[in-house]
Amino acid sequence: MSATEMNQQFRLASRPVGLPTAANWQLAEEALAPLEEGQLRVKVLYLSLDPAMRGWMNEGKSYIRPVAIGEVMRAGGVGVVLESRSSRFAAGDHVSGSFGVQRYWTGAADEKSGVTKIDPSLAPLPAWLNVLGMPGMTAYFGLLEVGQPKAGDTVVVSAAAGAVGMTVGQVAKHLGCRVVGIAGGAEKCRFVVEELGFDACIDYKEGPVGPGLKQHCPNGVDVYFDNVGGEILDAVLTRINMKARIVICGAISQYNNTTPVKGPANYLSLLVNRARMEGMVVFDYAHRYREGVAQLAQWLREGSFRHREHVVEGFEKFPDTLLMLFEGKNFGKLVLKIADA
Repeated sequence: MSATEMNQQFRLASRPVGLPTAANWQLAEEALAPLEEGQLRVKVLYLSLDPAMRGWMNEGKSYIRPVAIGEVMRAGGVGVVLESRSSRFAAGDHVSGSFGVQRYWTGAADEKSGVTKIDPSLAPLPAWLNVLGMPGMTAYFGLLEVGQPKAGDTVVVSAAAGAVGMTVGQVAKHLGCRVVGIAGGAEKCRFVVEELGFDACIDYKEGPVGPGLKQHCPNGVDVYFDNVGGEILDAVLTRINMKARIVICGAISQYNNTTPVKGPANYLSLLVNRARMEGMVVFDYAHRYREGVAQLAQWLREGSFRHREHVVEGFEKFPDTLLMLFEGKNFGKLVLKIADA
């Protein structure tokens, strides 16, 4: 590859108030510099678009530093190694890592970079941004380590047709739990029950979820995996059992608020039921990712696990595609295709 070839990048131009707009992004170009010893260059093929990206755009203390103004927007991706000056990788290797919203990634090939080899024969490349990627690890470790489900438990999952939710529910079913999803729209609810194998799914677009929880969780809720926050979290709190576990993974209903985040009004149910609500961040389990990938990959090979990706093609479509997450327009894990292999 010639050093004069250009890389395109989406950089954060300003911090959004509410939903991100075109004004928050700068489409930049820069020349690709020659590789230094110990570096590799990756052609990015697919990017993962996740609700957490909205939080990374805000200034302020969080579990990870915010994306700086003028910096390439943070994003996970999969790609193929074009050039390598490291013994750890060879040209042609497929890899995953935090490559950012750009066509090419150049960086150190050491373990600190977080770049890892992936096997495209095990699952299609977009699946490595879903069930075998960060959403899958979030679901697997969040449910097992924080939710601590037992056979016979009733597990409720919000955003059940989304990247994390679909894996949470299927892991819970493998453990012998009764699983009830919450999703938006009849088509997503059918998918959750008929394709993913959940026992039931409540359509929040039809109205308040309280009646559905009463119907489908007659014996209460033992584990709630929360991806949305807001009114749905409040509704589930009214149905929890003694010693219930609530996993706080995300709060997509609150991410674009221009007013303070709405906390749970029914939190005293935690006291009454001696229940536990605990946040989880997937990076805390980075040293165990191989364990999670191995188990989920085994279930994939056995044919007992499903995944679904919503792939949008076109690097230039990044700003509009990101908004799909907050409008409920994606069906499955949202992935942006950048290039062919």
